[in-house]
Amino acid sequence: MAETKVAVVTAGGSGMGAACARRLAADGFRVAVLSSSGKGEALAKELGGLGVTGSNQSNDDLARLVETVVQHWGRIDVLVNSAGHGPRAPILEITDEAWHQGMDTYLLNVIRPTRLVVPVMQQGGGGAIVNISTAWAFEPSAMFPTSAVFRAGLASFTKIFADTYAAEKIRMNNVLPGWIDSLPAVEARRASVPMQRYGTAAEIAATVAFLASDGAGYITGQNLRVDGGLTRAV
Repeated sequence: MAETKVAVVTAGGSGMGAACARRLAADGFRVAVLSSSGKGEALAKELGGLGVTGSNQSNDDLARLVETVVQHWGRIDVLVNSAGHGPRAPILEITDEAWHQGMDTYLLNVIRPTRLVVPVMQQGGGGAIVNISTAWAFEPSAMFPTSAVFRAGLASFTKIFADTYAAEKIRMNNVLPGWIDSLPAVEARRASVPMQRYGTAAEIAATVAFLASDGAGYITGQNLRVDGGLTRAV
């Protein structure tokens, strides 16, 4: 019988990250959850997995997470990188400090754990990394300036990563959510979506689960919009 696969979810205590942890557990993965709030530990316990309280902005916390997972299960097959919320302000009122915080939140949140997990995946013969990005990475909105800027950078990082590691069967893709029900409901936002509704965290989790699965084994370096038609690829 094949050994049970292992998924690690960062910033997974609530919202889309938590939905991803639940879906992957339902799909048969052993799941480890990192959360700064402590909610990840509670969720992991509920799912029969491992929970670590810490930040995806801390190399030490991430190293502790990866070491704990490898000690318990000996492998990591999937990494899901979620994120918190970065600074928001009019574009020229964002301070240098806030820009750096945005980079920590929306770009380095992927790069830091990827550095740690890839050697484990190499030893295991492959793996999948899925990053939760934003629908506004390519059609930026002034509502989310630091998110849009650094997730555009994340798209470039993902393509370079895919070029570098595809031959080792390690894939990376980004999911680009639009208005999702983990955010406060605003009528004008709902009305702006061609499907005339918010998406659900469960729909994002289902997309992440697909990209993490063997069925997506020929998909890497991509940015998949999950936004009800709000934005469109050129």
